[in-house]
Amino acid sequence: MSDALRSLDRNGSSDHGRPATDRHMRIGICCYPTAGGSGVVATELGKHLAERGHSVAFISYANPLRLGELPPRVCYHEVDQESHVLLKQFPHSLTLTAKMVEVARTHRLQVMHVHYAIPFAAAAIMARQIAPELDLKVVTTLHGTDITLVGGSPSFRPVTQWSIEQSDAVTAVSRFLRDETYRQIPLKKEIEVVHNFIDPDRHAVREPMCIPHKRSERQVTLMHISNFRPIKRVDDVVKIFARVRERIDARLVLVGDGPEYSRIRELVDSLGLSEAVRYVGVVDEVAPLLKAADVLLLPSETESFGLVALEAMASGVPVVASDVGGLPEVVEHGVTGFLAPVGDVEAMADACMKILEDCADAKRFAAAARNRAAQRFDYRFIIPQYEAIYERLLGESAARVSSPASSEGRPAR
Repeated sequence: MSDALRSLDRNGSSDHGRPATDRHMRIGICCYPTAGGSGVVATELGKHLAERGHSVAFISYANPLRLGELPPRVCYHEVDQESHVLLKQFPHSLTLTAKMVEVARTHRLQVMHVHYAIPFAAAAIMARQIAPELDLKVVTTLHGTDITLVGGSPSFRPVTQWSIEQSDAVTAVSRFLRDETYRQIPLKKEIEVVHNFIDPDRHAVREPMCIPHKRSERQVTLMHISNFRPIKRVDDVVKIFARVRERIDARLVLVGDGPEYSRIRELVDSLGLSEAVRYVGVVDEVAPLLKAADVLLLPSETESFGLVALEAMASGVPVVASDVGGLPEVVEHGVTGFLAPVGDVEAMADACMKILEDCADAKRFAAAARNRAAQRFDYRFIIPQYEAIYERLLGESAARVSSPASSEGRPAR
């Protein structure tokens, strides 16, 4: 056994009791390392699987944002980014495939769980073919833009379709995304819905020092967290805030960065709101920031799930969001927050006031948000669903190997 494999297979009891399965599984996880929802969910999934006794190898072109110091039974392998004199553009998919094969063989991986159809699923399927001796199972989780943006593109659709069909199992993070995938791409493959998740214990934290204290007890804090892409409609966030601030003492905290960042700063300045807006930038953990919020604003064009809405609810923060995509599966309208049509900034500002004007109402919404997050999306309910998928695939493989037909061999010609 190699030193790397010994490191990956270190003994140790789970911090959360024994795993849902008695089988120790060796799992590869491939994801984007950035602050988006797919990378966050993939990283947290891997860490929780390791806590439950499994061995996990992360594969990405940079250290995943929330991985930090490697916990027991976890390792990380970086995909090479070197250029080649004969190649005009860097062949990331091929180097990713090569790294998957190398890591799978080093750690004798049983499952490769990829979080995004393109390019990760396609690379994993090629890796499975290159290393047939491992009988590697490929699980693909669809997170949203891999279908609604990338996979829906005419040029990528055939590859996306092939990657989904050739995966051993496919999951989607919401019913909306499952249905949207079937609508956009002709598929025979079953897509199972496994929702995103949170750890309620991680949301009982203190407020961060990077956000100043409120100037008065009556001041409220609206917050928005995103990658500042056009689809997030951050300009609507500013417009909603401007309307709320006309009625009560309020401030706005903007968390994240991205292509719309400069334009949003200009909009804030043009509306005379500079003194009431705080820019935080990209952070590793959002839970501490959410402790300072009274309402989370998420007026997106679309959201396949809306992980940040779930994280806000876990922190006891009501959500005002667009009534689109998978958000109605997360936010219970009128109970844990409010949903409104895309672009209806007046309705969203009114929704904020319904939450904030009365202290008793604000506390009721906060309690309901926290309860829904804990009761429906606790990782202790969700992680076993992924374990069951892995177990099923490995069980099917073992059944084929042990069946009479497989032991008879091919008939003589």
